[in-house]
Amino acid sequence: MQKLLVVLPRVPWPLEKGDKLRAYHQLHFLSHHFEIYLVALSEGKPHPQALTQLKPFCKEIHIIPTSLARRFWGMLKALFAGWPLQAGYFYHSRAYREIRKILSFHNPSFAYFQLARTGPYARGLSIPSIIDFQDTFSAGIQRRIEKAPFWVKPFLYFEYLRLKQYEAALLDAFTEATLISLPDRDLFPHPNRNRIHIIPNGVDFEFFTPNPSAIKEEWVLFTGNMNYPPNVDAACFLAKEIMPQVWKVRPSVKLILAGATPHPSVKALENGKTIVTGWVNDMREYYNRAAIFVAPMRMGTGLQNKLLEAMAMLLPCVTSPLANQSLGAAEGREILIGTTAHEFALHIIHLFNDNKFAQQLASNGSIFVKNNYSWEKATHRLADIIRQTAQ
Repeated sequence: MQKLLVVLPRVPWPLEKGDKLRAYHQLHFLSHHFEIYLVALSEGKPHPQALTQLKPFCKEIHIIPTSLARRFWGMLKALFAGWPLQAGYFYHSRAYREIRKILSFHNPSFAYFQLARTGPYARGLSIPSIIDFQDTFSAGIQRRIEKAPFWVKPFLYFEYLRLKQYEAALLDAFTEATLISLPDRDLFPHPNRNRIHIIPNGVDFEFFTPNPSAIKEEWVLFTGNMNYPPNVDAACFLAKEIMPQVWKVRPSVKLILAGATPHPSVKALENGKTIVTGWVNDMREYYNRAAIFVAPMRMGTGLQNKLLEAMAMLLPCVTSPLANQSLGAAEGREILIGTTAHEFALHIIHLFNDNKFAQQLASNGSIFVKNNYSWEKATHRLADIIRQTAQ
C-alpha cells in the first residue's frame, strides 16, 4: 500500500467546521487505498476523542498544538513573507519539521495538503503533491468586504489581495489541485483554472437518516458554525428580516439557530420566538423535529454541507441563488430559492400551508443529494488522481 502524507490546518474532530468534516471523511475513505501519515495543527489541546476517532484511518498521527501567541507570531511572519495572514496564523515551525521527518523516514509517495493556509508547509517538497483549495477563498473574502464594518474593510482588502496572489502561486507550485464546486473554479484567480479537479463533498447517509417516528414542530431551522461570518450574516438576515414577515402570518413558528460558538450578534437574536442553541451534540435531533430548513446565504463561497445534511434528512429546504450555485438542485422541484427577505418569507409560509408540496419537495431533494453527493464516490475519484500522479 502506498504511503500518503496528509497535512491539515485543524484536527478533524469534532466535526463542527466544514473543512474538518471534509478532512474526516476523506481520511476515512483514503485509508482504504493508502497508508496515511497525518500532521494536523490544533488550537490548544485537541479534543479528548480526537485520537480515538482518527487512529483507525492513520498509520501515524502528529498533532501540533499552537498557542495564541504562536499564531500571532505566525501572522507577523506572513506580513514579511508575502503570505496571506491566514497562512501565517496556521504556520508552526514544529509542524514543518515533523513533515520533513516523515518525508525523510517514511518516504511517502504523495502529499495531500488541505487549504491554501497550509501552503507554506510545502516549501521544498520533492514528491508529487495535491492541494485541496476547497473554495476560492479570495472570492469569499471579496464578498465579505461589502458588508464588513468600515474599520475591518482595509484588513479584508489586504487579505483578499494577498490571498488572490497566493492561490494563483500555489496552483503553479502543486502537481494537482482540487475544489469542491465548478462555480468556485470559475472564480479562481488563474488562467489555467480548468486544470483544477472538482471533488465535491458528500453526506454520511447512514448517520443522517430521518427518524420516521419523530414528532415535527413548527420550527424553521438554520445550522452551522455560528461564529463564521457568512453564517452570522445569514442568521441575522433570517431573524431580523425574513421571520418577522412569517410571524405576521404564523405567529406560533419558532426559529432555531443551531451550531457551535455563536457570535454575540447571534446570541442577541434570542427571544421568545428565536432559540440559539450553541454547541449541539447530535444535530439529527433538530433535523428530525424541524419542519423547514432555511439557508439564506449572502456571503462566502462553496458547497453548504448544512444543505446536504438537511436534504438527506428529508427536510424541505429554502436557500439563496449563491448557495445553490454550488449545490445545483432544481429550483421548485428539489429546493426553493429566495433572494429578498420577502421571497424567503413567502416560500416558508407556502411550505407551512401546503404539506403535500413540502413533502414532495423534501423527497425530491433527498433523492437528488443521494444521487449526487457521496463521500465514498468523491474520495474514490481523489484516490485515483493521487495514484495516477504518484506513478
